[in-house]
Amino acid sequence: MSDRPLLLGVRHHGPGSARAVRAALVAHEPKVLLVEGPPEADAVVRLAGERTMVPPVALLAHAVDEPGRAAFWPFAAFSPEWVAISWAMEQGVEVRFVDLPAAHSLALPRQPEAEPELKPEAEHEGRAADAEAVGDPDGEEGEESSCGGGAASDLRIDPLAVLARTAGYDDPERWWEDVVEHRGAADRQGPDAEPDAREQTLAPFTALEEAMTALRETHDDGGHSRDLVREAHMRLRLREARKEFGDDAVAVVCGAWHVPALREKHAVTADRGLLKGLPKLKVDVTWVPWTHRRLARHSGYGAGITSPGWYGHLFETADRPLVRWMTRVAELLRAEDHPVSSAHVIESVRLAESLAALRGRPLAGLTETLEAVRAVMCEGSQVPLALIEDRLIVGDALGEVPDEAPAVPLQRDLTRLQRSLRLKPEAAERALDLDLRKETDAARSLMLHRLSLLGIAWGTLDSHRSRNTGTFRESWRLSWEPELSVRTAEAGIWGTTLATAAGAKAITRASEAQELGEVTLWAERCLLAGLDDALPQVMRELADRAALDSDVGRLAKALPALVRSVRYGDVRGTDSAMLRRVAEGLAERICVGLPPACTGLDADGAAALREHLDAVQHSVAMLADEGLTSRWRAVLRSLSARESVAALLRGRCARLLLDEGELAADDAERLLRLALSTGAEPADAAGWVEGFLSGGGMLLLHDERLLALIDGWLASVSPTAFEDVLPLLRRTFSAFEPGVRSNLGQIVRRGTGGRGAPADDTAYPGFGSEPDADRSAAVLPTLRHLLGDSLAVGGPTPAAATPVQDPVGASR
Repeated sequence: MSDRPLLLGVRHHGPGSARAVRAALVAHEPKVLLVEGPPEADAVVRLAGERTMVPPVALLAHAVDEPGRAAFWPFAAFSPEWVAISWAMEQGVEVRFVDLPAAHSLALPRQPEAEPELKPEAEHEGRAADAEAVGDPDGEEGEESSCGGGAASDLRIDPLAVLARTAGYDDPERWWEDVVEHRGAADRQGPDAEPDAREQTLAPFTALEEAMTALRETHDDGGHSRDLVREAHMRLRLREARKEFGDDAVAVVCGAWHVPALREKHAVTADRGLLKGLPKLKVDVTWVPWTHRRLARHSGYGAGITSPGWYGHLFETADRPLVRWMTRVAELLRAEDHPVSSAHVIESVRLAESLAALRGRPLAGLTETLEAVRAVMCEGSQVPLALIEDRLIVGDALGEVPDEAPAVPLQRDLTRLQRSLRLKPEAAERALDLDLRKETDAARSLMLHRLSLLGIAWGTLDSHRSRNTGTFRESWRLSWEPELSVRTAEAGIWGTTLATAAGAKAITRASEAQELGEVTLWAERCLLAGLDDALPQVMRELADRAALDSDVGRLAKALPALVRSVRYGDVRGTDSAMLRRVAEGLAERICVGLPPACTGLDADGAAALREHLDAVQHSVAMLADEGLTSRWRAVLRSLSARESVAALLRGRCARLLLDEGELAADDAERLLRLALSTGAEPADAAGWVEGFLSGGGMLLLHDERLLALIDGWLASVSPTAFEDVLPLLRRTFSAFEPGVRSNLGQIVRRGTGGRGAPADDTAYPGFGSEPDADRSAAVLPTLRHLLGDSLAVGGPTPAAATPVQDPVGASR
């Protein structure tokens, strides 16, 4: 291999290649370094030398007019390109990127799907398997953003897999570890190890170039026709550097797959002809943080490694890497309360080394390491290995970039907020509980809601946990992904700050909404995000739409979100008077339009309207307006008595009135008797029961008269009709809690004493014949604490006590 110029073919993200690259650069001391990457990055490469630049990081290129059309070029601490750039920054050597400009690669259309004949066996990850190849035939052109556009690649040939199969390996990763990673580590650990001589530093690159040359002679471009264009541009940039600095002063770090093409002689006119007429876009390039998870194959990008944490350990640990790795595993397991001692570490190391020796490997690899850990530290269990893989083998490393890195104004505003609110982005998912009564937590909530509105999903609201901790609480799950940098650039079209961008998007989307419910959702999001400037405009849009919409279903669907907005407005100290007026107006119109909307409905229509009934009931209760509540209850009483209303809805209205204390138990029994009378159709009777019991079955446990009526009616249904009503009843009772169903079954099995109370005065099994006054009195102190000091023996029952108001005025 000629050393003029110095062509260093590498495996992207390979620690063995990284060590070899640094040794070669130190030995040959070039005056200019050419790196595979977009030339637009020449303007920001100097930032790689800043102390605040911490890998893993990535170059991000995106179209100015279409930020979603983007691509990444990731670098880990053990990436050969990063090691080379770092060396150049330390030595003051000029760095230039020589790949096809991102202005062209992002403008090129996606390549069509390839014919499969050259695909290797490991085609499981599409582009991922391609990227793992030695030299990465197309992967280093950048990871295409999921937002669309970009320079996509198709899998044709995986050089690493071909070389591994040729050597008799079925696992490319295992082959690479044996011939590169572990050989270098074994050499370093030898007792007589000495620094490599100048010519010896080129030995691994010579071997890789010979292998790649043989592969390209057989497979040409390996099915990657776009590589011809990329390599033409690389040759042109290489010629420029050789002319300017001389052959001896130029070093090139690129994928080993490209080295044979760069070594070949091509006419300048031929190379320029390949580049002529390429489409072009205006692009911006910057640095963004990256993560080890995004370097791992399973993350979607597949940068060629399944274990970035393991490779990072091999690169950083020169002395006894296996022992130190086992120590890290033991520390992790101990932190998770697994009983691991130093003896476990010693035995794990011995077992891993023994397995490697039996298999003829120079050093224990990740396979032997995991087998030893599972057998010794995990006692044969696979469960702790998942933790080790997540925390150590992949890892949670998140890079950092300097403040001087170019960024859209929205990104700078986000960074400022993150620092002022002490909310640092982290790759690992974590829970964040917020108390909205605290100023800092309230500001954090506003920021996360604004990001969510803009489609920047840094945090996901955990509604289940929030619901369990009260109105003043919010629970989030945070995880920062590199793609969020692209989302932030995309959202920059709406404004330069989070507040202005979120407000502009909310106003636009609300005006474009097709249904009233969509507008109410945008109003709710405006309130949660604290968009005081945008909320009035969204509310005007909502009021105008509501005034023109006469569909009760759409009005009922829109009301809950609006009422939630009123509630959260109270919690956040926001003026929600306008929201309340619109919500009360919607509720009034629902009260007027609901009776005619409930007539003439089929089964599906009645089921849909029943859900709206429940939603409106909950919304009216939350508004806590006496006049509105009275009108709503009057509507429910009217519907429960109308024969023209579907039986399902009549039963549901009766149950809502009963739960509100507006329907006496005797009246409920009378309505149930009417619904189950002999003249009623069995299907209608079953529908009434379904609506009445859809609120839960505890009612039947506490009032056996109702249970006896349903039991007696069901026993009297004819066999033919029974088959028709059985699915309805089964659906009704299957919604009950398991304990409720079990107790109901016991009562029915025991019998209800002639469809009512027991025939005699004896107690039911498990129950006393009379109430136990002493045991009942034991709960009174607790009830007084919950309901107030007015509760006394013989005083008002809890149902008649004054309703307890929560901080936002909703009756409990």
